[in-house]
Amino acid sequence: MVYVLLAPGFEEAEALVPADMLRRAGIETALVSIGDQAVMGSHGISVAADETLDRVGLSNAEMLVLPGGGTGVKNLGGEPRVEQLVREALERGLWVAAICAAPTLLGRWGLLKGKEAVCYPGMEDQLAGAQVRMDRKVVQDGRIITGRAAGSAFEFGLSLVEALAGKEAADKVCTAIHF
Repeated sequence: MVYVLLAPGFEEAEALVPADMLRRAGIETALVSIGDQAVMGSHGISVAADETLDRVGLSNAEMLVLPGGGTGVKNLGGEPRVEQLVREALERGLWVAAICAAPTLLGRWGLLKGKEAVCYPGMEDQLAGAQVRMDRKVVQDGRIITGRAAGSAFEFGLSLVEALAGKEAADKVCTAIHF
């Protein structure tokens, strides 16, 4: 199971494109709200979450995904359970993926020290000890995958598919969507 964590103000493309890519690959994926079932994105698109954060555990999880969006990231970072889940996921050897402004949360929590990472341009100083790779749209270092911005949402989503199901599965989704 992949959990895509949604907070009010999330960047819609950075949550929904990766979720779509994962589901196309047959990977069970749930949109998880940190609050109410309906979550308003940064561009006024309301999304009905599959679950709420209080009902999520990691016993059947493979990956957590943190989409960006300035307000969404602020709201994710303001929810202590999000940090707890991310730390627990990494301790269990699960995947953690963050795109746009969301990698700054991993930086704030000290999870990027010595790792390669990318984020929204101009926020590099918030990656706290990471080797910043702004020459790439998506970076994987160990069990952490980071993406640059909304324009990288397809590459980010396909990298999540590849991490969980292999290159052949990612190539199949890529071909199916004519990317």
